[in-house]
Amino acid sequence: MASTYLTDNFSSISDSKRNFTISLWFKCSSHDRADDENIYLNYYDSSNRFGIGIDGNDRLKIENMAGGAYTMRLITNRLFRDTNAWYHLVCRAETNASAQEDRFKIFINGVQETSFSTATYIPQNNPINMPNSDYSTTIGAWSGGTQSWNGSMSHFNICDGYSYDATAFGEYDANGVWKIKTSPSVTYGTNGFFILKDGNSVTDQSGNGNNFTVAGGTLTNTEDSPSNVFATFNALYNSNQNLSNGNLSATNSTSTWNTRATTIGASSGKYYAEYKINSPGGASSFHMHGVYDLEYVYTPYHAGSGVPSGVSCNVAYYSANGEKYISGVNTSYGNSYDDGDILNIALDLDNGYVYFGINGTWQNSGDPTSGASGTGGIALPTTGTYGFAESVRSTNSTNTKVDANFGNGYFGTTAVASAGTNASGIGIFEHDVPTGFTALSTKGLNL
Repeated sequence: MASTYLTDNFSSISDSKRNFTISLWFKCSSHDRADDENIYLNYYDSSNRFGIGIDGNDRLKIENMAGGAYTMRLITNRLFRDTNAWYHLVCRAETNASAQEDRFKIFINGVQETSFSTATYIPQNNPINMPNSDYSTTIGAWSGGTQSWNGSMSHFNICDGYSYDATAFGEYDANGVWKIKTSPSVTYGTNGFFILKDGNSVTDQSGNGNNFTVAGGTLTNTEDSPSNVFATFNALYNSNQNLSNGNLSATNSTSTWNTRATTIGASSGKYYAEYKINSPGGASSFHMHGVYDLEYVYTPYHAGSGVPSGVSCNVAYYSANGEKYISGVNTSYGNSYDDGDILNIALDLDNGYVYFGINGTWQNSGDPTSGASGTGGIALPTTGTYGFAESVRSTNSTNTKVDANFGNGYFGTTAVASAGTNASGIGIFEHDVPTGFTALSTKGLNL
C-alpha cells in the first residue's frame, strides 16, 4: 500500500467514543524506519486526533490527543520488524473501567500487550476521538497522505459502541497458530465498518454503507493474506537495493551487483515464479535471476569466479547473453531477455532441477514436468532449502528494477494482463503454471 491511502468523512454523529473495538491484520514491508508509518487516523486538527501507527523505532504507537494534550499514549516495547508474518491487532476500549489498564487493551495475535515504553492511559470515562461527522478518517497515512503505510492490510473492522475480545476476530488452530475469522459475528454500531475483506474492496461489508475512497496511490489486490502468506523479497537481507510494492519490486541505482532472496524457502515440492524486467534503458547486462540455497544466502563464496561481484544466486540466468551461471561457472543455455520481458522460473525440488523461460517459452527445450529426467533443466548444485532470488545492477544514468510475481497477480502495481492456468488454485500468474507446480506460499508448502 505504499503511498496509497483511504479516506472517509462520516455523515453521522456517534456518542460511542468510550466503548469500541478496532480489529485489523497488517504486514510490514520495512524495518528500521526513517519515519512513522501511519495505519489509522481520526483527525479534527493537530490538537484533536486519534491515531495508530508504527513509529520510526519499529514500535506500535497508539495516541489520543484532545485540546493539544495527550489523554492516552501507548508505545510498545515490542518491535515490529518481521516482514514475512501478518500481525493481528485488536484494540478494545472500555473507558468506564476502574483499572486504568482495562480502559484500553491491545492484543497482538490474540495475546494482550502489557509491556510499554510509554504508558499514558485514558482517564476514566473520557472520550476517545473515533469516527464522527466532524472528523476525517484516514487509513494508510497521516492527514494529507504523509507518513504512508508501506505494508499491507486486511480485514479492517471497527465496532462503534461495542467492546469485543480478540477472540471475536481470531482463533487458534489445532497447531496453536492464531488464525483469522473472516466473517466475525459482531455488531458494528452507527459508525462501524468492515473493509478490505475481499481483495482490495473499500466497500463496507458491515451493512452500514460506510464506504471508503482511495484518496492517493493505487490500491492493489494481494493473494498474500493472513491465511496464506506468500514469498516476498527479504528486507532483512543487507542489500543496497530499494524494495517497494510490498517487497515485490527491487531497484538498484548503483553499478554494483546487489541481491535479494525470498522470505520463504523449501526443501521439497515444485514452485513457480515470474519476474518482469523493468529497465527503461534496456536490460543489457543488468539482470541475473534464479534460485538460491538459503543456507548460504548471507555468504558470498557461493558466487564463485566468473559471476559478477555480489551476485549470489546458486543458479542464475543472465539477461545479456542467455547464459546460465551455476555457482560461478557460466555456460550457454538460452536466449537473452530484455526490458518488458517476463522471466519464468520453475523450481523442482523433488527432482533437483530449475527451469527458465521467457514470456512462456521454456529455454533449452526445457520441460518442467519431465520429472527425474530433468529435460532441458539445470541441476541444482546443492541439496538444501531453496528460495527464488534476484540480482540487478545499474548504470549511472538508469535505475534497474525487477518486479516479481510470486502469485499475487501483479507486477508492481499492474495486474497480470491475462491470467494463465494454475491447477493448484494458489496464486495468479501471467503464464500457465506447469502441471504439479504452485506458488511459494504457506499453503503451497503444504500441498
